[in-house]
Amino acid sequence: MIAVLLAGGASMLVALLGTPLFIRFLVHRQYGQFIRQDGPTAHFTKRGTPTMGGVVIIGATLLGWAAALLITRTPPSASAVLALFLMTGLGVVGFLDDFIKISRQRSLGLSARAKIVGQGLVGITFSVLALQFPNDQFRTPASTRISFIRDTDLDLAFAGATVGLILFVVWANFLITAWSNGVNLTDGLDGLATGVSLVVFGAYVIVGVWQFNQWCQSVTTAGPRCYETRDPLDLAVVAAAITGALFGFLWWNASPAKIFMGDTGSLALGGALAGLSILTRTEILAAIIGGMFVLIVLSDVIQIGFFKMTGKRVFKMAPLHHHFELSGWGEVTIVIRFWIIAGLFVALGVGIFYAEWVAQ
Repeated sequence: MIAVLLAGGASMLVALLGTPLFIRFLVHRQYGQFIRQDGPTAHFTKRGTPTMGGVVIIGATLLGWAAALLITRTPPSASAVLALFLMTGLGVVGFLDDFIKISRQRSLGLSARAKIVGQGLVGITFSVLALQFPNDQFRTPASTRISFIRDTDLDLAFAGATVGLILFVVWANFLITAWSNGVNLTDGLDGLATGVSLVVFGAYVIVGVWQFNQWCQSVTTAGPRCYETRDPLDLAVVAAAITGALFGFLWWNASPAKIFMGDTGSLALGGALAGLSILTRTEILAAIIGGMFVLIVLSDVIQIGFFKMTGKRVFKMAPLHHHFELSGWGEVTIVIRFWIIAGLFVALGVGIFYAEWVAQ
């Protein structure tokens, strides 16, 4: 358990102390955010604010995780490496997108096709490898079974291993794309995506620790109520490292933001959330824990769909937080209230997670 605290503490310190150094570097290189012209006019004052802060989040996470392993002399597990690979790989795609935006001073970075290809390569690699590396109990990091709080009876390998692999790759990449877009759309106000992500990944620290305490590989907890996650404690360490990094980064990202996470951060965090949900066997539960992200994505889908069907808009502007901005709400008010809603979703999700165990 000490590794969880070490990872969170180390990553928080790295992010807290490293972010201002990164800000100075970005300012020196004049790597500032380009603001879209069709957005809220209040955002024009943010033009030139350093972006690509996701580099700090990813770096702090990796350093915090590595420090925890070194101090506790714990070898890395397949599940933890896969989760961090997905996070870092999507972060690289986001970094390329951000770099093109700031170097060419435009609101569009990578082309849609290039971004899809980049995300696809990382996602497919993760999906294939997640079904490898069985441990002594022949458990692989991921499963072809669709999971809610644990694996359900709905097995994608119903027609054989090959079909199961193909369907799992499709399913996993759907989750990766969905969560990446969710965090990316939420990253529209100072500190909004960072704060929401913080409580969501904090929930996954609780999930990982609880699964480890009720682990099927433990002689004392083996039984119908135990969890078959391959490496629950290692995933809790990863989630703690991400949570700590977000704590440190939020100090500088809160309003008025000194730096934005950019696509580097939003894609990385979306990938990490997708990876943790798949590897902890909580794929559907994640939609409740991360319910704030789901709401914001739905607002965008509703706006686009309704406009195409009727030519009218449901919201003044999508995603949802921009609707409230144009309705006269202050930015800080929106962010804090969305944090509160995110916390309620997390409480509901963790409550359902615990209630299922009690009911067994």
